[in-house]
Amino acid sequence: MAVVKPFKGIRPPVNLVEKVASRPYDVLNSEEARTEAEGNPMSLYHIIKPEIDFEVGTDEHEEKVYQKALENFTKFKSEGWLAQDETEKYYVYAQTMNGKTQYGLVVCAHVDDYMNENIKKHELTRRDKEEDRMKHVRVNNANIEPVFFAYPHHAELDAIVAEVIKNAPLYDFVAQGDGFGHHFWIVDNAQTIARITEIFTQIPSLYIADGHHRSAAAALVGDEKRRQNPNHTGNEEYNYFMAVCFPDNQLNIIDYNRVVKDLNNLTDEAFLQQLTADFEVEKMGTSIYKPNKLHNFALYLSGIWYSLTAKTGTYNDNDPIGVLDVTISSNLILDKVLGIKDLRSDKRIDFVGGIRGLGELKKRVDSGEMRVALALYPVSMKQLIDIADTGNIMPPKTTWFEPKLRSGLVIHELV
Repeated sequence: MAVVKPFKGIRPPVNLVEKVASRPYDVLNSEEARTEAEGNPMSLYHIIKPEIDFEVGTDEHEEKVYQKALENFTKFKSEGWLAQDETEKYYVYAQTMNGKTQYGLVVCAHVDDYMNENIKKHELTRRDKEEDRMKHVRVNNANIEPVFFAYPHHAELDAIVAEVIKNAPLYDFVAQGDGFGHHFWIVDNAQTIARITEIFTQIPSLYIADGHHRSAAAALVGDEKRRQNPNHTGNEEYNYFMAVCFPDNQLNIIDYNRVVKDLNNLTDEAFLQQLTADFEVEKMGTSIYKPNKLHNFALYLSGIWYSLTAKTGTYNDNDPIGVLDVTISSNLILDKVLGIKDLRSDKRIDFVGGIRGLGELKKRVDSGEMRVALALYPVSMKQLIDIADTGNIMPPKTTWFEPKLRSGLVIHELV
């Protein structure tokens, strides 16, 4: 069962929401955040990337930077740029991309569910990144940004959300930069709130779609606080952290592609010849080729696109990790042919989210920055859930969810 609760959200006034709301902290660097926040003291970047308030080059992990986050969070509240709801509520947050809208419930998830692995993961986390977000949660005593969860779709929750969205949204805007629609409703009917809480107890597990480091940090800080509190009762707000939960049947994972700087001292001909041991290689020409099914890949090399189809016997359909195209390509192309052993640390490889399109792969190869590009067919939600359910971990850089959650629509304080 999944334990969730409503909370007293801290939110911007309607007339300021577009000034406050921002992209998540981890999808842009410090200088990009500095540029986006320029001339806007209300931008959430002043809280989630507070290094922008210091001179260029300031290390975002310095203690003074974390303290600046708290100073700015306090200022936002005192200036009325953020204000707390008086009673506990749930919220509906919807996103529109390419004419498709997905509807999530903003809830507080329980730290115990994370610790007991009832909130299931599909990626490894890095301790340094966990500690960075833990410091941010500690200093602000709040979850400034939500995490992105999926849950097995439930007809009654769908019906509740459908009823809520009959009303006009409180927030309704298209964000500059991403061009996606963001829509937000408050759920404040006591009976509806109680029923949402009850229904979630019937849902066996929640799944982290995006935000593994934020989830870990939020849960670890909550656990830390209760161990430090001699009067801990279990009812404290720090036992929970903020998440937006979407039904799995509304979500799509898009491709997450690779570009490599060299061919490991191989010529084009030798490289392609080595690939024929494990793939059916077909020259497709100069027009962009997109993989059209599982185990089919697109390769871009020296101005030409190729279709690669993994041969039968090179993968095991009964192995939830081995069957993934990211595993096949990592083992049979990146490692076996190109000599790239560790995707997390090798400087010869970079990763490109599918939201940028395959034209971005072509651009980076044509510019001479990269030598070859590899496009993958996206992982399915079913594969992600199967892997999480079996306790397995996906290889690095496997999933890319889009649109990203907009930060700053609602914040959860741990007090």
